[in-house]
Amino acid sequence: MAYKITDGCISCGACASECPVGAISEGDDHYVIDADACLDCGSCAPVCPTDSIEA
Repeated sequence: MAYKITDGCISCGACASECPVGAISEGDDHYVIDADACLDCGSCAPVCPTDSIEA
């Protein structure tokens, strides 16, 4: 199951640079994770300053 970014995202971009496969991109309201590309590694979650990334 892929990770997802909730509405608490402040669009800082910290998570995007941590993703080893580039599955995170800037969306309309906040960053989004491409579920098909996500490896479910969780490397993005600990760098989120608002804890807006969940499994």
